[in-house]
Amino acid sequence: MCVTNLKDHMLLPSARCSTSSAATALLVSLLLSPALAAAQPLSDDSEEIGFYGFSDEIPEVLTTTRLRQPKTRVPGTTTVIDGEMIRDLGIMSLVEVFRLVPGMVVAEVGSNTPVTTYHGTVHYEQRRMQVLVDGRTAHRATLSDMDWQTMPVPMEIIERIEVSRGPNSAAYGMNAFLGTINIITRNPADTAGAEVRVVRGSRNYIRTFASVGNASEGYDWRLAYEKRKFGGFDYVPDGDERVPFHDGHNINSFNYSSRLKVNSGFNADIRVGVVDGLNEQDTDRSGEFGATGHPDIDLRDYYLQTQLNFTTSEKHFFHIQASFSNYNRRQSWSIELPETAVDCLANGDLLYLKANRGLCFPENPPPGGIPLTADINSDAEDSRLELELQDTLLFNDDLKLVTGLGFRKDTYRSETFFNGRGNIYQSRVFGNLEYTPISWLTVNGGGNWERTTTTDEGYFSPRVAANFTLSNNHALRFVYSKAVRTPDGFEQSPDYGYTLRNVEPAKHAEYEGYRVNSTDVWKHTSYVTLGKTLKEETITSREISYFGLFPMDVGHLSLEVRLFKDRLRDMVSGVIQFKDWTIDNNVGLDQEGVEIEATLEFPGTTLRASYGYLDQDGWYTGPVIRDENGNLDSNRQQYTVDLLGRMSARHSGSLAFIQDLPFGIRGSTAYYWADKFRNSRFERIDFRLAKRIYQPRYSAELALTMQHYINEEPDMSRANNIADQNQLFVEAGIRF
Repeated sequence: MCVTNLKDHMLLPSARCSTSSAATALLVSLLLSPALAAAQPLSDDSEEIGFYGFSDEIPEVLTTTRLRQPKTRVPGTTTVIDGEMIRDLGIMSLVEVFRLVPGMVVAEVGSNTPVTTYHGTVHYEQRRMQVLVDGRTAHRATLSDMDWQTMPVPMEIIERIEVSRGPNSAAYGMNAFLGTINIITRNPADTAGAEVRVVRGSRNYIRTFASVGNASEGYDWRLAYEKRKFGGFDYVPDGDERVPFHDGHNINSFNYSSRLKVNSGFNADIRVGVVDGLNEQDTDRSGEFGATGHPDIDLRDYYLQTQLNFTTSEKHFFHIQASFSNYNRRQSWSIELPETAVDCLANGDLLYLKANRGLCFPENPPPGGIPLTADINSDAEDSRLELELQDTLLFNDDLKLVTGLGFRKDTYRSETFFNGRGNIYQSRVFGNLEYTPISWLTVNGGGNWERTTTTDEGYFSPRVAANFTLSNNHALRFVYSKAVRTPDGFEQSPDYGYTLRNVEPAKHAEYEGYRVNSTDVWKHTSYVTLGKTLKEETITSREISYFGLFPMDVGHLSLEVRLFKDRLRDMVSGVIQFKDWTIDNNVGLDQEGVEIEATLEFPGTTLRASYGYLDQDGWYTGPVIRDENGNLDSNRQQYTVDLLGRMSARHSGSLAFIQDLPFGIRGSTAYYWADKFRNSRFERIDFRLAKRIYQPRYSAELALTMQHYINEEPDMSRANNIADQNQLFVEAGIRF
């Protein structure tokens, strides 16, 4: 028997409940919600309170369709995380924010690379969610991954983050396969003046932020600087010993944001950013060919962005946006090959380097051998030029249309990954129509047609939705959408190899400039898929969701519930490594579940809860995999399926509580968890106390944050270890 609790209008299915029975009970509770809301008395002066979060006005979102829409009309579930909440909870890195989003998990892959994903299906390259910063695409161009450690977005300048959960390619194209993250920064006019903040903490954590800006009648601007330094994880177990782990980072970023106000019908946003620093990589985890030094990554990134905003009338406005982003990574290290390995090079049989290590890398090399030393690199530089025209037409309150055109050129340059340079071109046309024929029904229909040179084909991603307004503050949504994701440049057209430079001694000078290709050192030749043309991944999604706002005398309760059923086909899975390249369109997935998000707000008090339940079935759909002897390798096929779902958490969620205390102190606590997460459970509880001081000429804040890791076992890798389960951080800030 399945037991549910309808009292709080939130459903947490027991372990024996099926998704369908849980959905039935949930819908019953949703249908009861408007009646319960109607019975709730409204304050006579509730509309006069006037500040966001404590009136009965429905919250609006910007991301899902590119239209400004109240949550009762938006065609899908969108999480909104306010910048003030991020700061109140003492979140120390940008990627950690997404622990607050139902269905999203955060972890480190490759030991020190932070990733976040919605419903799992992540690879080392996080290529299935579109990430925007003020409308600018933020992921790297040709590897399509997100480098969260180097994102030039300080916490202090975040206005809000919107996460559209579910396929959103209808609005943003191929990378919005699973959803869209839109980071919206604060208007420079809202941050005029000067601010300085310093944070110090465990594992050599240092974060320094400083900004200065001004607001005037015609021009608002802000210049911000941030330094982030972190020691990373503490050690790797080696038997009974703990070996120090080299995986920290030291990142500096400058951001300039401005708005030129020409007249009431035209203004221009101009943004410029520069990032430089070092991302540490440990020799044992990242080095190839007997690395003798840490292959640290030296990075130099920058972006330029301008958006011209035109308002022709109260009902018609459009913008033209142009941006250019450049990502430059320099990663080199020294290697030492024993003379036995050099003999393998001379014989042209480089398979010995991996498959027959006993011959090329004997434990006791013969005496008198002269090793070869050289430098190799994984340098890569890629850039993106993006142009967009978006037009919005508001015929009336019940009929709204957004349309647009987009063009993108990605350029990659890498001797190691591509053996040269190349370009990828994408073009798209998008639109969404919102129509409310009667007061209790809103219909959204839209789509995106896109063409890319990675497959030389065009694709259409549609979305249709019907929102039934049950009362002024309650809506039930039915959403159907489809999306595709095409392979990125590295998946589709790699030419992977290391070139030996600065070869010594002179005896081995003939190998100067010698290129060792991945085709020469494959560990399992029968598994290799390098050179195979990949096709697009597809997803078909169905959603039933509910949003309700329950006004109270001095606050409100908001509740949002999403039931989903997704069908994912031709998913790309496998290994992308120099010694093992096995990716293919070889996995099918069926996902269904329920997600809940609730916030209770009073003046001085915020209580927020999120929960995600995911039921996932995966199976192998690719060609039969056979081992070196020609026999069916069912374990390898299952490994491919498991690899795609390694970040798919069956249960995950968060609880957060923020409270104003006496003497100008604000306290907060947050609990995050992800269950059955690669056969482990992530649990952490955070505490923060902040003292705020307000004076006529300045304001200041002193804060103490503690993070307590409940489980000692590492989450994703044996290298993800910390020596102390309690991490402490102290911060001080002042604003003039």
